Amino acid sequence: MENGYKIFVLSDSIGETAEMVTRATVEQFKGFSYEIIKYSYVNNEEQVMDIMDEAKKGNSIIVFTTVLQNLSDKLVEECTKADICYIDVMKPLLDTFSKALGREPELEPGIIHRLDEKYFRKVEAVEFAVKYDDGKDPRGIKKADIVLIGVSRTSKTPLSMYLAHRNIKVANVPLVPEVPVPKELSEIDPSKIIGLTTDPVKLNEIRKERLKALGLKNTANYADVNRILEELDYADGVMKKIGCPVIDVASKAVEETANIIIDIINGRY
Repeated sequence: MENGYKIFVLSDSIGETAEMVTRATVEQFKGFSYEIIKYSYVNNEEQVMDIMDEAKKGNSIIVFTTVLQNLSDKLVEECTKADICYIDVMKPLLDTFSKALGREPELEPGIIHRLDEKYFRKVEAVEFAVKYDDGKDPRGIKKADIVLIGVSRTSKTPLSMYLAHRNIKVANVPLVPEVPVPKELSEIDPSKIIGLTTDPVKLNEIRKERLKALGLKNTANYADVNRILEELDYADGVMKKIGCPVIDVASKAVEETANIIIDIINGRY
């Protein structure tokens, strides 16, 4: 690269950390001509020497994040011999934390990217919650671990996402007097259904704020007290007919309601 620098980014894992730090740094130097070349999963000295051969051909900087001590030592040794500037991104952090915690690091390459079964279950649950949010597809009712039902603004979506991060697949269904209840609700075990209700005054306030956020007048039917009472009464009838547990979310944070739901699932409530 004529009159510029080649920045070699090396990692014994993916190399995202080193690349992000490097890009954030070089952007502080305007008019700095450079090319970033990333090498992922560098795990032996032969790879290090091949990269060093390339680095010796011109203006180079070496940035690396490897926790494998033999590779770190080799990189420092070769860079020093070739008079190439280098930075070990991880070492200052590892040394600082080791001193503060009074213990040695694990030194496992790619530990932050370990994709175990629990991780995949969480991703799957989050995708499920998005796909079957707000009754968009009633087929999700039969596939869900838990189905949340309730009128609009009773925290169905936030709860679905919170529970998804606990690896629980949640579908949620809004209850509206004019919309028939999905037949799938009567085809699953009632113990898998959780009803959500709330205080009408509190719900009125929440809906007014929602309308305000949307730039609409709070006189809309959506926030009308009589309409809210009608919806809550309708939802109460549906929940009683199903025979499902019902949680009043009026004075509860999402986390608190979620913990109650988990207790219900585990038979502790």
